[in-house]
Amino acid sequence: MTERFEHHARTVTLLTLLSRATGLARDATLSRVFGAGVLMDSFFFAFIIPNLFRRLFGEGALAAAYLPVYSELTHDDPQAAKQLASMVVARLMIVLGAVTIVGEVLLYALSAARGHEAPAVWLMMIMLPYMPLVCLVAMFGAMLQVHGRFGPTAAAPIVLNLLIVGAAVGLNSIAGITDRAHIAIVASAVVLAGVIQIVWSLTALRRNPWWTGQRDKAQQPFRRVLQQAAPMIIGLGVLQLNTFFDGIIASYPATFGDTIAGVAYPLDLGAMSAVSYAQRLYQFPLGVFGIAVATAIFPLLSRQANDADSFSATVQRGLRLVVFIGLPASVGLILVREQLAAVILQGGEFTADDTERVGRVLLGYAPAIWAYSMTHVLTRAFYARGDSRTAMKVAVSVVALNLVLNCTLIWTPLREAGLAWSTAICAIVQVLGLSLLSRRAGVDVVDGSVLRSWAKTFAATVAMGAAVVVVMGMSAGSASWLDQVLLLACAVGVGMIVMFGIATVLHMPERWWAIGRG
Repeated sequence: MTERFEHHARTVTLLTLLSRATGLARDATLSRVFGAGVLMDSFFFAFIIPNLFRRLFGEGALAAAYLPVYSELTHDDPQAAKQLASMVVARLMIVLGAVTIVGEVLLYALSAARGHEAPAVWLMMIMLPYMPLVCLVAMFGAMLQVHGRFGPTAAAPIVLNLLIVGAAVGLNSIAGITDRAHIAIVASAVVLAGVIQIVWSLTALRRNPWWTGQRDKAQQPFRRVLQQAAPMIIGLGVLQLNTFFDGIIASYPATFGDTIAGVAYPLDLGAMSAVSYAQRLYQFPLGVFGIAVATAIFPLLSRQANDADSFSATVQRGLRLVVFIGLPASVGLILVREQLAAVILQGGEFTADDTERVGRVLLGYAPAIWAYSMTHVLTRAFYARGDSRTAMKVAVSVVALNLVLNCTLIWTPLREAGLAWSTAICAIVQVLGLSLLSRRAGVDVVDGSVLRSWAKTFAATVAMGAAVVVVMGMSAGSASWLDQVLLLACAVGVGMIVMFGIATVLHMPERWWAIGRG
């Protein structure tokens, strides 16, 4: 019987849905309490740093290289698997611990040089210890996935979101607290969340003891992990460096001022906040469905790496599913972008102008949700076969294009929305490159069944989009928050009904795969 990944994808999807819902609650709280000004620009920029390392050493390159080797050893030599886990975790914490200490010293010197008046710098100092914690959580998550347990790691971000909400709301009513002190406490809640997530992950791993002081069987597997991780780290390192540059570009007015080399900078205060809030909104469907599928599919692909037919069939199934979910998500988000931003973010310190600004950025990100999702599946397909260099080469090329587009488009009327359009364009280019190179590598990722599925998905999406346009047109002019909620709920509900109905008429099995059946 062919092994399936949809059941695990459903588990990850449901927990990720709850996680993303609490994430939206977090953003709704932050937007209303702090608005979209210099403090939130600085907070989002400072939070980039732990996220860079999480994607690079945690759930990114190291975890992607580690998971197939650990999976193989768990099946063939459990004792060697334990030794490898112990060695990887120990070495990771030594390296990241050293980076954290050096980073704190450098940040303190930079902050002192600026009179401790740069909020982005001291917020980085507060949140930097979260970096090794979240990386360790990601490594524990990879181990849990190999043992068929996807829930604990998918649920871990809920802790972070709830603590941030608690810190933002709980202190908002305290008389006399300054905005700077308030945002510093919110940043401290991030580090506390990391500690709790570590405890959460270790508790989940109790069923699968992994720590041992022995290392004799771990040396060769550890070298394999490093050999596979090296090109991934280079590729992802360039990608994450580009993300860091995006942050600098968007947060430049809050961090450095309103001119660059004597020329007026094209972006204003709040650009980083607008980009970050828009990212959270488009990443909701991406995280709930696209990344959930890729997360669930990776261990299975690692086990099928030497079975070409099963491997290709699993990748094809994954691509059919992410496009079935991602394409209507792209169209739907384009159509309801401002209503969504208003419902989630607007109120308190967050104005209607801020909502419109986020909507313009979201319009740039939304068209490529399907491409972001496909990239995660295709990249993991290369990683599962031990071919990290191909994905690295594509990533480096796309990063160069992204940087050129970023530095060009911000000077156009698009302004900060140009960063979003650049991301979307590059995601589509990356998908095309990975698909072409997959075929050259002998993996048949796009066959007739995939193309037919995509054609049906396109037809269903057109019908869904038309229905959503009708709903939005009938309800035009609604202004209150409750009106916006009802309009959004109605549009989403009608869109889902139409999409599922057309998929049923066209006999598309993807409608059942999306809920873990079939």
